[in-house]
Amino acid sequence: MDNLQEMIAAVRGRLEALDTVRELAYKQSREVIRLCASAIRAVHRTQWAEAEQLIGEAETAVASLTAATQPFPQIYYAGYTQDCVKEYVEAELTYALVRNRPLKSAEELHVDEAAWINGLAEAASEVRRHILDLLRHEQYDESERLLDDMDSIYTALVTLDFHDAVSGGLRRRLDAVRPVLERTRGDVTTSLRQAKLEQALAQLEEGLRERGGNEEG
Repeated sequence: MDNLQEMIAAVRGRLEALDTVRELAYKQSREVIRLCASAIRAVHRTQWAEAEQLIGEAETAVASLTAATQPFPQIYYAGYTQDCVKEYVEAELTYALVRNRPLKSAEELHVDEAAWINGLAEAASEVRRHILDLLRHEQYDESERLLDDMDSIYTALVTLDFHDAVSGGLRRRLDAVRPVLERTRGDVTTSLRQAKLEQALAQLEEGLRERGGNEEG
């Protein structure tokens, strides 16, 4: 018992450091999530410079958070820390998908594999909103490209059949992505058919006008 107080002091020091990092991680995680949500909104508004700036700020915050928490696995693998890293991946990959840029890997983003695959799944779902905007502006080629990207992502991720403890809950996330993909496919298909029908009707109407003019002549 002679060294009990010394042991308690050592434990106290460790716990105080852990508590300090926990407070920092919680606050910084919320800031990262805010930055990423704003970045994705900017992407959907096609405000590229703003989106790039916000994603850059999120990248810096995630790097700082990762450096601070990695010595403390209890914090680094806490739900709120991993969630904010996933949100950062989602913002990065949503921007890349919408702008038709190469997707950055987990290594390039300096994130773990579970955060990357779940962020990719979320990005695939997020693309639906942009596709609907494209359809409203009759940008059918671009909407088809993004739909193909969504389908490719889902098809690739569904092959990662691992326990949730390994994949970070990817299976549940893909269960949510699948109906989003199917609804989007239906929306794109319906819009394309309607556009083709309108084009055919316009051509028919033009042909009838020309025929009527020739008959009168």
